[in-house]
Amino acid sequence: MRLGFHSIFVNGLTFSRVPLIFGFMACAVVAQRGGSAWCAATALLLMCLAGLSDLFDGHLARRWRVVSTFGKLADPLMDKVFFIVSFPTLLWLIGAQGENRFHAVLMLVFTVLYILRDQWVTFLRAIASTYQADVSAMWLGKVRTALSFPAAALIYLYLAFHGMLPAEWNRPFLMTVYATEVFLIVLNVYSSVVYTRTYWPYMMRALQSK
Repeated sequence: MRLGFHSIFVNGLTFSRVPLIFGFMACAVVAQRGGSAWCAATALLLMCLAGLSDLFDGHLARRWRVVSTFGKLADPLMDKVFFIVSFPTLLWLIGAQGENRFHAVLMLVFTVLYILRDQWVTFLRAIASTYQADVSAMWLGKVRTALSFPAAALIYLYLAFHGMLPAEWNRPFLMTVYATEVFLIVLNVYSSVVYTRTYWPYMMRALQSK
């Protein structure tokens, strides 16, 4: 009975990312349209909670020994939901605020590459799994995912609150956001290359099979 409760709790924590990130999107849009600092703060809190759910679900599953195939499949799916909802929302905010074109283009590249990378890696894993290959997440993929949550929170923090900061703080803050986005774009591309190289032999086998 206790094991069952732990398993339900961990899976519930994993799936909590869906309402949390959609709540972030709703609050972020309302805050942008109405200029409510409370809505913006709530949006930031919901995004941070979504990130924490990713941090703790795996930790608790291992601690309570309730790691399951279902959980291993559900966790990356919830991460994809986070990316698909949060990054386009941030891109929309940049446009709604009339941010400079460079930031808009940078965030567009950032968002498209994130989504494409996830679809490509899912495709590679699906092919490799037909040959009984190990398709568990690589350390590089885990690092990329782990960094994505605080990065998204940092970008939103800037977009939501930079207007309230002293003017001399805005440029260093924006440069930090730029550096974060560029770093994750590079990491994203590198991760795609590593996964492609790892699973390429299975791609070749699949192409050569009848």
